[in-house]
Amino acid sequence: MVDEHLSGSRASGAVESLGWRFLLGSLAATVAVPSLRCGLDIADAAARACADDADEHLRIDVRGDRVELVLQPRTTGRVLERDVVLAHRISESVSALGFEIALPRREGPGRAVQAMEIAIDTEDRTVIRPFWKAVLAYVDAPGTGDPNAIVDPVGQGPALWFQHMDEPRPQRNRIHLDISVPHDEADRRIRAALEAGGTMISDAAARAFWVLADAEGNEVCVCTWQDRD
Repeated sequence: MVDEHLSGSRASGAVESLGWRFLLGSLAATVAVPSLRCGLDIADAAARACADDADEHLRIDVRGDRVELVLQPRTTGRVLERDVVLAHRISESVSALGFEIALPRREGPGRAVQAMEIAIDTEDRTVIRPFWKAVLAYVDAPGTGDPNAIVDPVGQGPALWFQHMDEPRPQRNRIHLDISVPHDEADRRIRAALEAGGTMISDAAARAFWVLADAEGNEVCVCTWQDRD
């Protein structure tokens, strides 16, 4: 099987019709289920569909109402053509059990998939990065060579990355969240946040990200894969 790394546009285009979405170097999907037992059946089918690739590529979170599936090579952190093939196999297995991949929401409450990062503004990441690695028991982001990011080696917590600033900003929140959402769900999410009392700080980098803030100025970036290739 070919193992070429895929750009965001290629990865997204290859799985969008299946309901999978490209988020933070991974392919993500959700299956709604009526019970934990059904969720375990979905998880088993997904693992079988991936066969020998399951341990290296597939992560599964099983709940009583949903199964969250993520395809991403553990050693590289970048989507491969292999992951696209596995997404198709999993989707076929899910359909064979009478379930479907949940589509991103464009209206109303709820969501299908998303991924979160925590960003820390810093004048010198080399000073604070070792502290955060130690206190969180995190490791360097695998395979990317990105010195700004650290990740949870067991996948329980969000990624942490360090955003360079040229001078101190004591009146500005130094930690903010980055929420990566499906590219076709971003507008709905932003609209809901603004209707809930938020403010648009900047859309200059859209559709890569929009900067929003709550009523007290605490910031969050709503991100998609678009405009990043």
